[in-house]
Amino acid sequence: MTEQLQKMQQILDKIEQYDKIIVSRHKRPDGDAIGSTKGLTGMLRLTYPEKDIRLITNDSSDYLAFLGKDDEDVSDEFYKDALLIVIDTATADRMSNAKWNLAKEVIKIDHHIDIKPYGDLCWIESWRSSASEMIAYFYYTFRDKLKMDKQTATYIYCGMVTDSGRFRYETVNGDTLRLAGTLLDFGIDTDNLFAHLYLEDFEMLKFKSYVYKKMNVTEHGVAHIYVDKAMQRRFKLTTEQASEVVSFLSGIKGCIAWIAFIEMPDKTIRVRLRSRFMQIHKLAEKYNGGGHEYTCGATLYKKEESDLLIADADKMVADYKANNDNWL
Repeated sequence: MTEQLQKMQQILDKIEQYDKIIVSRHKRPDGDAIGSTKGLTGMLRLTYPEKDIRLITNDSSDYLAFLGKDDEDVSDEFYKDALLIVIDTATADRMSNAKWNLAKEVIKIDHHIDIKPYGDLCWIESWRSSASEMIAYFYYTFRDKLKMDKQTATYIYCGMVTDSGRFRYETVNGDTLRLAGTLLDFGIDTDNLFAHLYLEDFEMLKFKSYVYKKMNVTEHGVAHIYVDKAMQRRFKLTTEQASEVVSFLSGIKGCIAWIAFIEMPDKTIRVRLRSRFMQIHKLAEKYNGGGHEYTCGATLYKKEESDLLIADADKMVADYKANNDNWL
Protein backbone atom coordinates (compact mmCIF):
# COMPACT_ATOMS: atom_id res chain seq x y z
CA MET A 1 0.00 0.00 0.00
CA THR A 2 1.40 3.39 -0.98
CA GLU A 3 1.78 6.21 1.55
CA GLN A 4 -0.96 8.12 -0.30
CA LEU A 5 -3.40 5.23 0.01
CA GLN A 6 -2.46 4.70 3.66
CA LYS A 7 -3.35 8.33 4.44
CA MET A 8 -6.67 8.02 2.67
CA GLN A 9 -7.47 4.73 4.42
CA GLN A 10 -6.65 6.31 7.80
CA ILE A 11 -9.04 9.17 7.01
CA LEU A 12 -11.81 6.77 6.04
CA ASP A 13 -11.22 4.76 9.22
CA LYS A 14 -11.52 7.94 11.33
CA ILE A 15 -14.72 8.92 9.53
CA GLU A 16 -16.22 5.51 10.27
CA GLN A 17 -15.10 5.74 13.91
CA TYR A 18 -16.88 9.02 14.73
CA ASP A 19 -20.62 9.65 15.10
CA LYS A 20 -20.16 13.42 14.96
CA ILE A 21 -18.22 15.04 12.11
CA ILE A 22 -17.64 18.73 11.37
CA VAL A 23 -16.33 19.92 8.00
CA SER A 24 -14.77 23.35 7.52
CA ARG A 25 -12.55 25.39 5.17
CA HIS A 26 -10.59 28.65 4.86
CA LYS A 27 -11.72 32.25 5.29
CA ARG A 28 -12.95 34.19 2.25
CA PRO A 29 -13.87 30.94 0.50
CA ASP A 30 -13.42 30.38 -3.22
CA GLY A 31 -15.01 27.78 -5.45
CA ASP A 32 -12.58 25.06 -4.40
CA ALA A 33 -13.05 25.64 -0.66
CA ILE A 34 -16.83 25.61 -1.02
CA GLY A 35 -17.01 22.81 -3.58
CA SER A 36 -14.71 20.46 -1.69
CA THR A 37 -16.37 20.95 1.69
CA LYS A 38 -19.93 20.76 0.39
CA GLY A 39 -18.93 17.79 -1.72
CA LEU A 40 -17.39 15.83 1.15
CA THR A 41 -20.26 16.74 3.48
CA GLY A 42 -22.82 15.55 0.94
CA MET A 43 -20.90 12.36 0.23
CA LEU A 44 -20.63 11.47 3.91
CA ARG A 45 -24.31 12.21 4.56
CA LEU A 46 -25.31 9.92 1.73
CA THR A 47 -22.97 7.17 2.92
CA TYR A 48 -23.56 7.46 6.67
CA PRO A 49 -27.13 8.74 7.24
CA GLU A 50 -26.93 7.67 10.88
CA LYS A 51 -24.06 10.09 11.63
CA ASP A 52 -24.45 13.77 12.58
CA ILE A 53 -22.41 15.61 9.94
CA ARG A 54 -22.23 19.42 9.86
CA LEU A 55 -20.59 21.93 7.52
CA ILE A 56 -19.73 24.85 9.81
CA THR A 57 -17.92 28.03 8.79
CA ASN A 58 -17.72 31.66 9.91
CA ASP A 59 -18.15 33.31 6.49
CA SER A 60 -19.54 32.68 3.02
CA SER A 61 -19.38 33.79 -0.62
CA ASP A 62 -21.97 35.92 -2.42
CA TYR A 63 -20.58 34.76 -5.76
CA LEU A 64 -21.22 31.11 -4.88
CA ALA A 65 -24.43 31.60 -2.89
CA PHE A 66 -26.30 29.58 -5.54
CA LEU A 67 -24.67 26.44 -4.10
CA GLY A 68 -26.62 26.89 -0.85
CA LYS A 69 -25.94 27.79 2.76
CA ASP A 70 -23.77 26.03 5.31
CA ASP A 71 -25.08 24.71 8.63
CA GLU A 72 -25.61 26.77 11.77
CA ASP A 73 -22.94 26.59 14.44
CA VAL A 74 -23.28 24.08 17.26
CA SER A 75 -22.40 24.13 20.96
CA ASP A 76 -18.88 23.72 22.27
CA GLU A 77 -20.02 20.41 23.72
CA PHE A 78 -20.71 19.04 20.22
CA TYR A 79 -17.12 19.71 19.20
CA LYS A 80 -15.63 17.78 22.15
CA ASP A 81 -16.77 14.42 20.76
CA ALA A 82 -16.42 15.33 17.09
CA LEU A 83 -13.95 14.75 14.29
CA LEU A 84 -13.21 17.97 12.41
CA ILE A 85 -12.12 17.75 8.77
CA VAL A 86 -10.73 20.97 7.35
CA ILE A 87 -10.16 21.21 3.60
CA ASP A 88 -8.18 23.59 1.37
CA THR A 89 -6.71 25.50 4.33
CA ALA A 90 -2.94 25.76 4.39
CA THR A 91 -2.52 27.31 7.84
CA ALA A 92 -4.65 27.19 10.99
CA ASP A 93 -4.91 30.99 11.17
CA ARG A 94 -6.88 30.94 7.89
CA MET A 95 -9.54 28.63 9.32
CA SER A 96 -13.13 29.80 8.87
CA ASN A 97 -14.18 28.17 12.13
CA ALA A 98 -13.17 29.82 15.39
CA LYS A 99 -13.94 26.66 17.38
CA TRP A 100 -11.92 24.23 15.28
CA ASN A 101 -9.42 23.42 18.03
CA LEU A 102 -12.22 22.27 20.37
CA ALA A 103 -12.68 19.14 18.25
CA LYS A 104 -11.44 15.83 19.61
CA GLU A 105 -9.36 15.20 16.47
CA VAL A 106 -8.56 17.27 13.39
CA ILE A 107 -7.88 16.03 9.86
CA LYS A 108 -6.30 18.34 7.30
CA ILE A 109 -6.89 17.71 3.58
CA ASP A 110 -5.09 20.22 1.40
CA HIS A 111 -3.31 20.86 -1.89
CA HIS A 112 -1.18 23.82 -0.78
CA ILE A 113 2.49 23.71 0.12
CA ASP A 114 2.59 22.56 3.75
CA ILE A 115 4.42 25.50 5.35
CA LYS A 116 2.76 25.38 8.80
CA PRO A 117 1.48 21.85 9.53
CA TYR A 118 -1.42 21.39 11.94
CA GLY A 119 -3.93 18.67 12.77
CA ASP A 120 -3.70 15.10 14.02
CA LEU A 121 -3.78 13.55 10.55
CA CYS A 122 -2.77 15.30 7.32
CA TRP A 123 -3.27 14.33 3.70
CA ILE A 124 -1.36 16.83 1.55
CA GLU A 125 -0.94 16.63 -2.23
CA SER A 126 0.45 19.98 -3.36
CA TRP A 127 0.65 18.87 -7.00
CA ARG A 128 -3.14 18.55 -7.28
CA SER A 129 -5.03 21.21 -9.22
CA SER A 130 -7.55 21.59 -6.38
CA ALA A 131 -8.64 20.19 -3.06
CA SER A 132 -11.85 19.23 -4.85
CA GLU A 133 -9.79 16.96 -7.09
CA MET A 134 -8.53 15.25 -3.93
CA ILE A 135 -12.12 14.74 -2.73
CA ALA A 136 -13.03 13.33 -6.15
CA TYR A 137 -10.06 10.96 -5.90
CA PHE A 138 -11.10 9.99 -2.35
CA TYR A 139 -14.52 9.04 -3.69
CA TYR A 140 -13.08 7.17 -6.67
CA THR A 141 -10.65 5.19 -4.49
CA PHE A 142 -13.39 4.07 -2.11
CA ARG A 143 -16.32 4.08 -4.53
CA ASP A 144 -17.33 0.62 -3.34
CA LYS A 145 -18.08 2.17 0.09
CA LEU A 146 -18.85 5.85 -0.52
CA LYS A 147 -22.00 7.23 -2.18
CA MET A 148 -22.35 10.10 -4.61
CA ASP A 149 -25.29 11.84 -6.29
CA LYS A 150 -25.77 14.57 -8.89
CA GLN A 151 -25.79 17.46 -6.39
CA THR A 152 -22.69 16.27 -4.54
CA ALA A 153 -20.88 15.70 -7.83
CA THR A 154 -21.83 19.24 -8.89
CA TYR A 155 -20.23 20.73 -5.77
CA ILE A 156 -16.95 18.90 -6.35
CA TYR A 157 -16.90 19.58 -10.09
CA CYS A 158 -17.49 23.29 -9.41
CA GLY A 159 -14.42 23.33 -7.16
CA MET A 160 -12.31 21.56 -9.77
CA VAL A 161 -13.42 23.88 -12.58
CA THR A 162 -12.82 27.13 -10.70
CA ASP A 163 -9.48 26.26 -9.11
CA SER A 164 -8.00 24.88 -12.32
CA GLY A 165 -8.99 27.87 -14.45
CA ARG A 166 -11.43 25.66 -16.38
CA PHE A 167 -8.75 22.95 -16.62
CA ARG A 168 -6.12 25.29 -18.11
CA TYR A 169 -3.51 25.54 -15.34
CA GLU A 170 -0.23 23.64 -15.25
CA THR A 171 -1.37 21.44 -12.35
CA VAL A 172 -4.06 19.84 -14.54
CA ASN A 173 -3.13 16.36 -15.76
CA GLY A 174 -4.82 13.27 -17.13
CA ASP A 175 -6.02 12.21 -13.68
CA THR A 176 -7.72 15.59 -13.22
CA LEU A 177 -9.78 15.13 -16.38
CA ARG A 178 -10.53 11.48 -15.70
CA LEU A 179 -11.85 12.35 -12.23
CA ALA A 180 -13.88 15.22 -13.72
CA GLY A 181 -15.33 12.72 -16.16
CA THR A 182 -16.36 10.45 -13.29
CA LEU A 183 -18.29 13.34 -11.77
CA LEU A 184 -19.91 14.31 -15.09
CA ASP A 185 -21.29 10.77 -15.31
CA PHE A 186 -23.68 11.72 -12.49
CA GLY A 187 -25.49 14.10 -14.87
CA ILE A 188 -24.17 17.51 -13.81
CA ASP A 189 -26.01 20.40 -15.48
CA THR A 190 -22.93 22.20 -16.82
CA ASP A 191 -24.96 24.86 -18.68
CA ASN A 192 -26.57 25.99 -15.44
CA LEU A 193 -23.35 25.74 -13.45
CA PHE A 194 -21.28 27.72 -15.95
CA ALA A 195 -23.99 30.38 -16.26
CA HIS A 196 -23.84 30.95 -12.50
CA LEU A 197 -20.05 31.00 -12.52
CA TYR A 198 -19.21 33.09 -15.55
CA LEU A 199 -22.06 35.37 -16.65
CA GLU A 200 -21.25 38.95 -15.62
CA ASP A 201 -23.40 41.90 -14.61
CA PHE A 202 -23.11 45.00 -16.78
CA GLU A 203 -21.68 46.94 -13.81
CA MET A 204 -18.88 44.40 -13.52
CA LEU A 205 -18.04 44.84 -17.19
CA LYS A 206 -17.78 48.60 -16.65
CA PHE A 207 -15.50 47.95 -13.69
CA LYS A 208 -13.33 45.70 -15.85
CA SER A 209 -13.03 48.49 -18.44
CA TYR A 210 -12.01 50.91 -15.69
CA VAL A 211 -9.36 48.49 -14.43
CA TYR A 212 -7.75 48.33 -17.87
CA LYS A 213 -7.47 52.12 -17.83
CA LYS A 214 -5.99 52.26 -14.33
CA MET A 215 -3.68 49.23 -14.32
CA ASN A 216 0.09 49.54 -14.71
CA VAL A 217 2.88 47.35 -16.04
CA THR A 218 6.42 47.45 -14.68
CA GLU A 219 9.54 47.66 -16.81
CA HIS A 220 10.11 43.91 -16.93
CA GLY A 221 6.51 42.70 -17.07
CA VAL A 222 4.47 42.76 -13.86
CA ALA A 223 0.88 43.88 -14.37
CA HIS A 224 -0.65 45.37 -11.23
CA ILE A 225 -3.68 47.25 -9.96
CA TYR A 226 -4.58 48.81 -6.61
CA VAL A 227 -8.28 48.59 -5.72
CA ASP A 228 -8.90 51.14 -2.98
CA LYS A 229 -12.08 51.82 -1.03
CA ALA A 230 -13.09 54.65 -3.37
CA MET A 231 -12.97 52.35 -6.38
CA GLN A 232 -15.00 49.74 -4.52
CA ARG A 233 -17.65 52.33 -3.60
CA ARG A 234 -17.78 53.73 -7.14
CA PHE A 235 -18.64 50.34 -8.62
CA LYS A 236 -20.55 49.03 -5.57
CA LEU A 237 -18.21 46.08 -5.20
CA THR A 238 -18.02 43.59 -2.40
CA THR A 239 -14.45 42.81 -1.35
CA GLU A 240 -14.98 39.42 -3.00
CA GLN A 241 -15.83 41.05 -6.33
CA ALA A 242 -12.93 43.46 -5.96
CA SER A 243 -10.58 40.53 -5.39
CA GLU A 244 -11.55 39.03 -8.74
CA VAL A 245 -9.73 41.90 -10.46
CA VAL A 246 -6.55 39.81 -10.52
CA SER A 247 -8.09 37.59 -13.19
CA PHE A 248 -8.52 40.63 -15.50
CA LEU A 249 -4.73 41.01 -15.76
CA SER A 250 -3.90 37.47 -16.80
CA GLY A 251 -3.81 37.66 -20.60
CA ILE A 252 -1.13 40.27 -21.29
CA LYS A 253 1.72 39.11 -23.49
CA GLY A 254 5.09 39.63 -21.83
CA CYS A 255 3.58 39.98 -18.35
CA ILE A 256 4.41 36.71 -16.63
CA ALA A 257 3.29 37.98 -13.21
CA TRP A 258 0.21 39.95 -12.24
CA ILE A 259 -0.82 41.30 -8.87
CA ALA A 260 -3.94 42.87 -7.37
CA PHE A 261 -4.01 44.87 -4.13
CA ILE A 262 -7.41 45.16 -2.45
CA GLU A 263 -8.15 47.38 0.55
CA MET A 264 -10.12 45.36 3.09
CA PRO A 265 -12.64 46.49 5.75
CA ASP A 266 -10.17 45.68 8.54
CA LYS A 267 -7.67 48.14 6.97
CA THR A 268 -5.32 45.40 5.79
CA ILE A 269 -4.49 45.03 2.11
CA ARG A 270 -5.22 41.71 0.49
CA VAL A 271 -2.70 40.79 -2.18
CA ARG A 272 -3.47 38.26 -4.90
CA LEU A 273 -0.44 37.07 -6.87
CA ARG A 274 -0.49 35.08 -10.09
CA SER A 275 2.15 34.02 -12.60
CA ARG A 276 2.88 31.73 -15.51
CA PHE A 277 6.17 30.01 -16.31
CA MET A 278 7.79 31.54 -13.19
CA GLN A 279 6.97 30.41 -9.65
CA ILE A 280 5.89 33.32 -7.45
CA HIS A 281 4.99 31.74 -4.09
CA LYS A 282 8.30 32.75 -2.46
CA LEU A 283 7.32 36.39 -2.93
CA ALA A 284 3.98 35.76 -1.22
CA GLU A 285 5.75 34.09 1.69
CA LYS A 286 7.96 37.17 2.13
CA TYR A 287 4.86 39.32 2.60
CA ASN A 288 2.83 37.36 5.17
CA GLY A 289 1.34 34.87 2.76
CA GLY A 290 1.76 31.69 0.78
CA GLY A 291 -0.08 29.23 -1.42
CA HIS A 292 0.74 27.49 -4.68
CA GLU A 293 3.77 28.01 -6.88
CA TYR A 294 1.83 30.08 -9.42
CA THR A 295 -1.28 31.11 -7.48
CA CYS A 296 -0.94 32.61 -4.01
CA GLY A 297 -1.80 35.46 -1.70
CA ALA A 298 -0.31 37.79 0.88
CA THR A 299 -1.29 40.49 3.36
CA LEU A 300 0.05 44.03 3.70
CA TYR A 301 -0.55 46.50 6.50
CA LYS A 302 0.49 49.76 4.81
CA LYS A 303 -0.10 51.00 1.26
CA GLU A 304 3.61 51.88 0.98
CA GLU A 305 4.44 48.17 1.22
CA SER A 306 2.78 47.62 -2.16
CA ASP A 307 5.59 49.53 -3.87
CA LEU A 308 8.17 47.27 -2.22
CA LEU A 309 6.30 44.15 -3.28
CA ILE A 310 5.97 45.39 -6.87
CA ALA A 311 9.70 46.18 -6.99
CA ASP A 312 10.53 42.70 -5.70
CA ALA A 313 8.18 41.15 -8.26
CA ASP A 314 9.74 43.16 -11.10
CA LYS A 315 13.24 42.01 -10.10
CA MET A 316 12.01 38.42 -9.92
CA VAL A 317 10.56 38.68 -13.43
CA ALA A 318 13.72 40.35 -14.76
CA ASP A 319 15.89 37.57 -13.34
CA TYR A 320 13.63 34.90 -14.76
CA LYS A 321 13.54 36.40 -18.23
CA ALA A 322 17.33 36.82 -18.23
CA ASN A 323 17.85 33.13 -17.50
CA ASN A 324 14.99 31.46 -19.37
CA ASP A 325 13.57 31.57 -22.84
CA ASN A 326 10.33 29.65 -22.37
CA TRP A 327 8.13 32.69 -21.68
CA LEU A 328 5.78 34.75 -23.86
